[in-house]
Amino acid sequence: MSFERARDALAAAGLASRIRVLDASSATVELAAAALGAEPGRIAKSIALKTPGGGAMIVVAAGDVRIDGAKFKKTFGFKPRMLAFDEVEPLTGHAPGGVTPFGRNPGVDCWIDASVRRFETVFPAVGDAASAVELTPAELPAAAGARGWVDVCRSGDRTRA
Repeated sequence: MSFERARDALAAAGLASRIRVLDASSATVELAAAALGAEPGRIAKSIALKTPGGGAMIVVAAGDVRIDGAKFKKTFGFKPRMLAFDEVEPLTGHAPGGVTPFGRNPGVDCWIDASVRRFETVFPAVGDAASAVELTPAELPAAAGARGWVDVCRSGDRTRA
């Protein structure tokens, strides 16, 4: 269901033809990079975070960066907290490993981190652990229905948000 919701959102934006269904898992940055033959930074990971009211938000960032707590707090006014595994799907509409900004639950705001701007194209997930779509950074905010651009990440260990 999650893949279908994301695919439908991309179809509404005229981008469904760019979806790639993969033979291998793309559930992590490293797996997605290997499956797509792309450098890890080009994997546009969707970081699902808890909002103060108990809801969720998504920050889409390059795969080789992590959230910078101080920058995040200065931008949003609260400390970043990852959603617990069992909160991800009910709050975002997508299961862990396939979280995407496309077709997410209503009320889940999405922001695009400036870290993706350094690439010609990036690969966000499409709602499951074996799919991606290739988009330019300029296409990503509209396709995702994002609220806008932020600068809340820093270079670092890409295995952590």
